Amino acid sequence: MMKLDETLSMLKDLTDAKGIPGNEREPREVMKKYISAYADEVTTDNLGSLIAKKTGKEDGPKIMVAGHLDEVGFMITRIDDKGFLYFQTVGGWWSQVMLAQRVTIVTSKGDITGVIGSKPPHILSPEARKKPVEIKDMFIDIGAASKEEAHEWGVKPGDMVVPYFEFTVMNNEKMLLAKAWDNRIGCAIAIDVLKGLKDSEHPNTVYGVGTVQEEVGLRGARTAAQKIQPDIAFGVDVGIAGDTPGVTEKEALSKMGKGPQIILYDASMVSHKGLRDLVTDTADAQNIPYQFDSVPGGGTDSGAIHLTHNGVPALSITIATRYIHSHAAMLHRDDYENAVKLIIEVIKKLDSETVKELTFK
Repeated sequence: MMKLDETLSMLKDLTDAKGIPGNEREPREVMKKYISAYADEVTTDNLGSLIAKKTGKEDGPKIMVAGHLDEVGFMITRIDDKGFLYFQTVGGWWSQVMLAQRVTIVTSKGDITGVIGSKPPHILSPEARKKPVEIKDMFIDIGAASKEEAHEWGVKPGDMVVPYFEFTVMNNEKMLLAKAWDNRIGCAIAIDVLKGLKDSEHPNTVYGVGTVQEEVGLRGARTAAQKIQPDIAFGVDVGIAGDTPGVTEKEALSKMGKGPQIILYDASMVSHKGLRDLVTDTADAQNIPYQFDSVPGGGTDSGAIHLTHNGVPALSITIATRYIHSHAAMLHRDDYENAVKLIIEVIKKLDSETVKELTFK
C-alpha cells in the first residue's frame, strides 16, 4: 500500500470510523481529534453533533459549515434460534448492492464480522432467480450456532451494523475508494476550512460542524443550527457523479475532477440565489472550477438548517461521488481540495455588510 500523506491519513481515519445514525460517537471522536487544533472551542449539542467554533471577528456574522458524521448502515432487530441476525436498514439502501457483502456488527463486547446472506439461487425457481432479493428476506450470518451463542458474543437488538471496506488509493492517485464518503468527506472539508483559516483574518465567526442523523431526516443539523443560530450556512456533502456508463446528462450533469458541485435545487431546499452568486463570482475570480447540479430527490443538511431560527440563507456545496449508499464509493481528491479552497475564499468575504445585502437578494 502506498504511504499516506497527512490528508489521506485523515481521510482514512474518518472513513474507517463506524457510525450509523444515532451511533456517531466514533466518527465524532475522530473529527474532534483533527479539528480541535484549529478551533477556539469544541462543544456538542445534546443529540451529539460536534460544533467547532473559530472566531475571526467577535461581532461578525456566524457562518456554519456542516458535514454529517453518520453513514448508512443497518441495525439488528432480532436474532433467530439458529443464530442468524435480522436487521433494519438505517438510511437509504438499494437491495441490489447488499447481498454477500461483509459487515461489522458493533457490540458491547467488541466488533464481530458478518456477511449478508439469502437463500441460494440453486434452489430458487427460474422466475425467482431473475428478481432481486428483497431486503426483508436477507439476514446476517456471523457463524453463530444458536441465539445463545450470538448473545454470548455480545450481540443485542439495537446494535449497529456497518459496511466493511478498506480505504484504498486507486492507480490514479487522485481517485479515492472508501466506505462512508457520504459524508466523512463533508467532515473533512469542515476540518480543512478551519485549518485553512488558522492564521488568516476573517470578518466573522466560523462553525465547523459534524451533524448527526442526516441520513434519517437531517435531524442533527436542526439541533446544531438551533444552538449556533447561524447567519449563513453551507451544507457540504456528496453529490451524484454523472460520468459512469449509462447515465445521461439529463439525469446527472457532474463529472469527477471537474470541481465542487453548486446545488441549485434539491428536495429539501431551493438554494439561496445571493449566496449562489457570491460563491460562483468568487470561484470565477480565483479560477476555482465548479459545476452546477440540481437533484430532484434527496437533500442535505442545508435543508434543515435553512428553516431554523429566523431562516438561514444556505447553499449546498457537494463532491461528485460514484456509488454512494453502497459498500464502496469513489471520489476525486481535486474536487475535495477545490471545495475547501472555495469555501475559505467565500468566508473571507462574508462581513456584516455583505451578509445583510445577501439576505434579501
